[in-house]
Amino acid sequence: MEAAPEGALCGASGGPGAMASLVEQYGARMQEQEKEIKCLIAEIESLKNPATLDYSLGLGEMLEENTKLKYRLNVLKRSLQEEENKTGTSMINVNQRLQNIFSVAIRVAYPHLDNPPLAVTPSQHSKFGDYQCNSAMAISQLLKAKGEKINPIEIAKQIINNIPKNDIIEKVEIAGPGFVNVHLKREFVSKLLTDLLVNGVRPPPVGPKKKVVVDFSSPNIAKEMHVGHLRSTIIGDSMCRLFEFVGYDVSRINHVGDWGTQFGMLIAHLQDKFPDYLNVSPPIGDLQAFYKESKKRFDEDEAFKKKAYECVVSLQSHNPEIIKAWNMICDVSRKEFQKIYDALDIKLIERGESYYQSMMNDVVKLFEEEGFVELDEGRKIVFPHGCSLPLTIEKSDGGYTYDTSDLAALRHRIFDEKADMIIYVVDNGQSVHFQTVFAAAQMIGWYDPKKIRVEHTGFGVVLGEDKKKFKTRSGETVRLADLLEEGLKRSMDKLLTKEREKVLTPDELNAAKEAVAYGCIKYADLSHNRTNDYIFSFDKMLDDRGNTAAYLLYAFTRIRSISRLANIDDSTLQKAAAETAILLSHEKEWKLGKCILRFPEIINKILDDLYLHTLCDYLFELATTFTEFYDNCYCVEKDRQTGEVVKVNMWRMLLCDATAAVMAKSFSILGLKPVQRM
Repeated sequence: MEAAPEGALCGASGGPGAMASLVEQYGARMQEQEKEIKCLIAEIESLKNPATLDYSLGLGEMLEENTKLKYRLNVLKRSLQEEENKTGTSMINVNQRLQNIFSVAIRVAYPHLDNPPLAVTPSQHSKFGDYQCNSAMAISQLLKAKGEKINPIEIAKQIINNIPKNDIIEKVEIAGPGFVNVHLKREFVSKLLTDLLVNGVRPPPVGPKKKVVVDFSSPNIAKEMHVGHLRSTIIGDSMCRLFEFVGYDVSRINHVGDWGTQFGMLIAHLQDKFPDYLNVSPPIGDLQAFYKESKKRFDEDEAFKKKAYECVVSLQSHNPEIIKAWNMICDVSRKEFQKIYDALDIKLIERGESYYQSMMNDVVKLFEEEGFVELDEGRKIVFPHGCSLPLTIEKSDGGYTYDTSDLAALRHRIFDEKADMIIYVVDNGQSVHFQTVFAAAQMIGWYDPKKIRVEHTGFGVVLGEDKKKFKTRSGETVRLADLLEEGLKRSMDKLLTKEREKVLTPDELNAAKEAVAYGCIKYADLSHNRTNDYIFSFDKMLDDRGNTAAYLLYAFTRIRSISRLANIDDSTLQKAAAETAILLSHEKEWKLGKCILRFPEIINKILDDLYLHTLCDYLFELATTFTEFYDNCYCVEKDRQTGEVVKVNMWRMLLCDATAAVMAKSFSILGLKPVQRM
């Protein structure tokens, strides 16, 4: 982990209390130095012997140090004010707060090191405290390279001695070769849990609001969505939900394939099969079959092929009749796509290749004007710096390519949409293509990667249980509509096996069926590292044991039912949240409380690396930690004879409520829809 930059370091704190303490420390040092400076100046003035002027060397150093301290003091004061102003608007990232504290301690202990190593992580075992600062060993190596040999344990001691006063840390201790074990204050954790319950689950501080464009799903018009579109659609939607949660302005772009030579083929077939299409809407029921028919004619009939090419020219010339035919074909596809998007609760703005057609000529001109275009057998190509393959921005017949389209789209997103982040959720097979497009955009000066984040978030393919590309038994690509339908059937079978029809109404049973089916399909994808291939297995994803949506949805429903079974309504819980201190005396209460509060840390991490499986891993950890808590700590105590509630441990009920709140928000980010009863 990189250390904070100088400005961030000086503004960092462990909260208003810690910041105020640091301000006092710097202020006191500054006052002491100012007194000493005055004494030195007076002494120099009083002494006429030149030898005494050696004091000026110390004076110069102290004046420089004093200037630095004044600067740091001013930054700290501003940061303190900002920290106070932000109170109540976001959830505290405990790890980040600790990093700020240790960053200051390390800087004060070793001010001559530029960007000293900073590593603060949650402890893997309770005997090592709650968090660990593991910087001492790395600092020791850094000092050794500078000719200073200092034992890591001594460095750890210096770090501890310079930790500013704060409201987070109860105690620290050195372990092993120089690890600093950190124990949190229970009162601090309790207050954060109360804040979560009173103010809701909110994002951590993420800085200024950003404009984000996410390019995902992107099926081809006139072709059915298949299992290959599943990952882009699910991952892209979840990323958008994450960005929306933290308050970013998000554009969900569906860059559909709605332009190109294949449309000449389709339009020509439409004209032949439905000659009255301009007056009577053609009944194209199965667009996939329609596409196959036109492709067969295109491959076998030269006259038809010639007509298809003529239709392409007319389309590119925006002939009104041809444009109407094109729109008809696109509309049929859109309706089919929308059925998938509605089922999975996906929202998108369609901006296909056709949207950028009018911008492509400008792209070619701009590259020509900058002298980046080379001719290759009539093609216009661009070789970006550091890339082994060129981009073809204009074909020998004057037509444009996917390269031109993607450059035009990127330029539009940078200059017209003024995006701060542009994320492409496309399979790993396109990584070289996007690297080349991004390199070309940087070469021509469209964006600085230090200012605008442009990133290809690739993903692996979906495999069958035979570990080969997921296909039907006949070897064809699996239609996404068929996959979702099979998921619904399997989900209902699972619910009927559990005899849920005996306790749920028909509407509740249907809602549970959809929640489990679609939730399991989404979670099975998101819970894997996106860069890896993953095996699609309904049996595994519907298993209610282990890290699956089925297990988590059932766990969530059980947690929600605890207060209902104790006859405690939401208003009672809300009142208790404001009035009841959350006790964390039992080790399982303490473990659960800390786990709940790691949510902001998880969100910050995913914003940084865009790996959503981290949230899935956290959800599973939270659910299993809750189970440990619930098995060891009575929330509701009942009379063994009558079954009546005799005692409610309200602080534990609040821990249940906090767990459910964080799980619900996590489900929302992942696109899962829990139901009240399952």
